[in-house]
Amino acid sequence: MSLDRIDIAILDTLQKDGRISNAALAEKVGLSQSACSRRLDNLEKTGVVRGYHARLSNAALGHQMTAIVHISLSGQFEKTLSDFEAAVKRCPNILSCHLMSGEYDYILRIAARDLADYERIHKEWLSAMPHVTKINSSFALREVIDRTAMGMKPEMA
Repeated sequence: MSLDRIDIAILDTLQKDGRISNAALAEKVGLSQSACSRRLDNLEKTGVVRGYHARLSNAALGHQMTAIVHISLSGQFEKTLSDFEAAVKRCPNILSCHLMSGEYDYILRIAARDLADYERIHKEWLSAMPHVTKINSSFALREVIDRTAMGMKPEMA
C-alpha cells in the first residue's frame, strides 16, 4: 500500500495517542472529520493499523523479570512449526514469539515475577512444548528501549 503524507501524519499521530478523537485527529492532519474517518477506515481495512490497545507495565503488574529464550525444534516441518506455535499461543507469560533464521528456530520474550516463576514457566510450559530439543534462556538486566511506535518517514509515500 502506498502511503501519502496525510496517511503518514495520521499514523504518526495515532502512534503517539491512540485514544485521540476523530475530530482532533482530523484537525491535526488538516482534513475534514469525514475524510479523516474514511482514511482511517482504509488504513484499518488494509491492515496498516492492526488495532488499538493499552500499554501495560509488566513490572507494575508484578512481572519484574524479562527472559529472552531461544528455542530449537526437532525440525522445520510444517506440522512441527504449527504444533509448537499453537502451544506458544496458550502460554500467558509469552509476550512475543518470532520464527527465526539462523541457529535457533524461535525467539521468545517472556515475563516472569522472579527466577522461581521463570523456573515454573520453564518446567510447565517451555520444556513441555512439542518438538523442543533445546532451550537457551537469557535474562534482561535492564530495558533500554521498547518501542511501539515506528518512525514514519515521508519517503514511505
